Amino acid sequence: MQCGLCTSSCPLGDAMEYPPRRIIAEAWNNSLERVIHSPSVWMCVGCYTCSLRCPREIDLTDTVWPAVRDYALQEGIQPPPELRTAFQNLYLYGNVFGYSPRKRLDWARNLEVTVRDLSKSPEPVEVLWLVGCYPSYHPRNQVVARDMARILTALGVRWGILGKEERALGDCDRLFGEEGLFEMLVENNRRLFERFKFEKIVLLDPHAYRALEKFYPRFGASFPAEHYTTFLASRLDQIRPWLKKPINARVTYHDNCCVGRRCLCFDPPRQLLQAIPGVELVEMKRNREHALCCGGGGGGMWLDAFITEHGGRRLSDVRIQHALETGADILAVSCPFELSRFEDAVKVARAEDRLKVRDIIELLADSMGLGEGGGR
Repeated sequence: MQCGLCTSSCPLGDAMEYPPRRIIAEAWNNSLERVIHSPSVWMCVGCYTCSLRCPREIDLTDTVWPAVRDYALQEGIQPPPELRTAFQNLYLYGNVFGYSPRKRLDWARNLEVTVRDLSKSPEPVEVLWLVGCYPSYHPRNQVVARDMARILTALGVRWGILGKEERALGDCDRLFGEEGLFEMLVENNRRLFERFKFEKIVLLDPHAYRALEKFYPRFGASFPAEHYTTFLASRLDQIRPWLKKPINARVTYHDNCCVGRRCLCFDPPRQLLQAIPGVELVEMKRNREHALCCGGGGGGMWLDAFITEHGGRRLSDVRIQHALETGADILAVSCPFELSRFEDAVKVARAEDRLKVRDIIELLADSMGLGEGGGR
């Protein structure tokens, strides 16, 4: 067809020596050697825009890019050092930070609600909550984890976590061609999940949700899973009576790529925000399936310096400008990557006095009188 829509849609296409369309052309010409030696091979951030817009429904994000990267790895071409370190940590410690698994529960220290650590005391639960690497270890995201624990408890959900046995699900390394590492994580997690009795898995990380929902079943690891936005939106009738404290603010929402563009889940996050008294929801000029990626997916979380060095831009900086244009007081997010990325971008824009970045969970918890951001 040769329409070039993939390249024109790519948020970093103009910065790539080999954008999506040209990679396909080089593959047809049996000349991928040139591609794998270019920085372009590491610049896709897995936003799925090219896949969604392709008239031929070619899934470049989940097929072409990982295949080209896998080929590069087989030829001995290594990804940038920051990404190699993240993957080494994932292999050795089960998390991208390289922290001890024994610290996975530090976020819950002195928490006033019951935390069922199923790794120590297995028992049937309604929800197996996979907390995730960033909410477990990153101080900013630990606040979100504690708020989520309070919300689940307030709603009467019987929930449990895996404690020190929890491991990352591996979506980013899959997109970066580390298929062997991904398959190892799938097998380890499959055996782990099968040890426990639960009705569904709930995740804060949309990348992890995407991996579990789409790719784990290919390896015989099928488990009912929901991203927290759909899980909480399905319980809005229970949540509404708790939402008593107004949050008088203009709020704009950033659609993350995995739950939004990839799974076409746009309404539940907005339903949660609109249920909060005092919130005025405003939209950025690029929203829903047209939302600009934050730049953190597909390994991009660790590649800002590399992408910028090779002619790109930090997409998080561009996205913050979109948020500022709405006049919003709060940028609401539903992905652990986005809290730190956007808060950093707000500082770059010198807009700390105009725009705050909050996870939807934090806003709900504040309105429910359960949060750490002034709601308790």
